[in-house]
Amino acid sequence: MKYIIGLLILSISVLAQDYYAKVQAVNEYNIKSSISGKVTLSKISKESTFVKDDLIIKIDDKINKIELKQTQNKIKNQKQILNIQKQTLNSFNKVSSKSKFDKDKQKIVVLSTQIVLNDLQTKIYTLKDIITNKNIRVKNLYINKIYVNKDDFVNPGTLLISAYDLSKGKLIIFVNKNDIKNIKDKTILIDGKQEDVIINKVYKTTDEKHLSSYKVELILPKVDTFSKLVKVSIK
Repeated sequence: MKYIIGLLILSISVLAQDYYAKVQAVNEYNIKSSISGKVTLSKISKESTFVKDDLIIKIDDKINKIELKQTQNKIKNQKQILNIQKQTLNSFNKVSSKSKFDKDKQKIVVLSTQIVLNDLQTKIYTLKDIITNKNIRVKNLYINKIYVNKDDFVNPGTLLISAYDLSKGKLIIFVNKNDIKNIKDKTILIDGKQEDVIINKVYKTTDEKHLSSYKVELILPKVDTFSKLVKVSIK
C-alpha cells in the first residue's frame, strides 16, 4: 500500500514539475557592416536606450553621393540622345531611298545607347543601395551595445550594433517527456498565474545539452520587466 502511494506521489510530482526561465527579448539583432569605409558618425550615447527611429551609425558616403549625382545626369543626357536617335531611325524607315544597311546601322546605334542607359540605371540602383547600407538607422529597438566609434574604419562583416526587439518576451524551457506530450492542449502558468502565452516552437527531439529534455519556446505578448527569472508550470 505504501509502495502504491509512493508511486502516486512521484507521478504527481513529475506531472506538476515547474521550470524556470529568464524573460528574454523576442528577437536579438547583430547588425553588421556590409561595406567598408570610415565611420563619420556613431551615437554611443544611444547605448542602453530604446530608439524609436534614429540614424545611429554613418559610414562616409560622400564619394558615393557625388557619383550618384553624376550618374543621374548621365542618364538624363543619354535619354535625350536616345530620343534623337529613335527619331532618326523613324525618319530612315519612312524614306525609301535609305538602304537597309543605313537603317540597320541606325538601329544598332539606338540599341547601343539603350544598353548604355540600362547599365547606368543598374549603377544607380547599386549606388543607392551602398548609400543606404552606409547609413544605419534603428527603428523600435533597444540598443544593447554600439561597437564602433567615430573615425574607426570598418570592413564587411564588422559588428556595428547589437539590439533587442522588446515588443514581446520569450521564454526557453526544457521539459520532460510527460509535459511535452500534448503540450499545446495544456494550461501554462507564469509565476502561478494564467497569462497570455503562445507556444511558438516545440522541438520533437531531445536537446543536445539538456539530455532527455525537450526544448520549448514560449512567447509572452506583454512584458513589464525583461531578464527576470519566472516559474513556468504546465498543467
